[in-house]
Amino acid sequence: MELNTTYLGLQLRSPLVASASPLSERIDNIKRLEDAGAGAVVLYSLFEEQLRQEEQSLYHHLSANTDSHVEATSYFPKPWEFRVNSQGYLEHIRKAKSAVDLPIIASLNGTTPGNWVKFAKEIEQAGADALELNLYSLPTDIETPGAQIEQNDIDIVSAVCAAIQIPVAVKLSPFFSNMANMAKRFDTAGARGLVLFNRFYQPDIDLDTLEVRPNVLLSTPQAMRLPLRWIAILYGHVSLDFAATSGVHSGSDAMKLILAGANVTMMASALLKQGIDYVRTVERELLSWMERYEYESVAQVRGALSQIHCADPSAFERAQYMRALTNYPMGIAP
Repeated sequence: MELNTTYLGLQLRSPLVASASPLSERIDNIKRLEDAGAGAVVLYSLFEEQLRQEEQSLYHHLSANTDSHVEATSYFPKPWEFRVNSQGYLEHIRKAKSAVDLPIIASLNGTTPGNWVKFAKEIEQAGADALELNLYSLPTDIETPGAQIEQNDIDIVSAVCAAIQIPVAVKLSPFFSNMANMAKRFDTAGARGLVLFNRFYQPDIDLDTLEVRPNVLLSTPQAMRLPLRWIAILYGHVSLDFAATSGVHSGSDAMKLILAGANVTMMASALLKQGIDYVRTVERELLSWMERYEYESVAQVRGALSQIHCADPSAFERAQYMRALTNYPMGIAP
């Protein structure tokens, strides 16, 4: 049975990919991921704020008068709190490429055009096989219309794709007025793939100190439902590859997403919980399912239950939502 797949034009030995996480900060972990059978590794993200602080010396301005508005910039990490600077990130790419044979995908996280293009070129020169643009933003200006925010994302992707030769994937949120149309626009802008979906780390309030603090919660298998639905809907309608991320904790999770149309399934939370060698367990579960149902390759499976191939296409849309609610068994409270 063949687990090999293609993603962004790259040949991968497996659809199981390690998504951006602290695990990729160490070269020995990247080696272990390769040994465990990962198809590729997405490096931890470099943030736009780092590039700004390094290249424009804006730290003083970012930290001044931080109590003057709600989105206080004092919540940004100090320059010395980032794990690595931009040059260290480029060197990490070079070391990773010399240490392993599997594809290394760099990750840039930001919201505005500018620094991205210059540094994307440097990432390409450092030897990365592909680039993942993580379009993480939280619009809070009540005067900015949604169309302008969406166009900003398209402009970023267009500029980066025009500047480099390596393939670009876009990691984005589901919060668009028309997700299907945005997928088409990213396709036209030059992206080779979509990573669905970004997980937004929501803040929490400490009741003892009365402070707002960051709070990272690892995903659960239920988180895969949203990417499963949208990959199934988009499959066959755009020429993009799809990476499913969030909620992949087992071979069953991965197989469901592949059936929906995913080229690869990305894991971070499961590996942080279970350890790097857990990739082997998920791979065994994938192979076991394929053997049971007599599939010879991942290519045979991919998209078999996407919307265009599903016997009940409405299962991914509003009709199924109404059916689920009307058929929910009502218990009687004691």
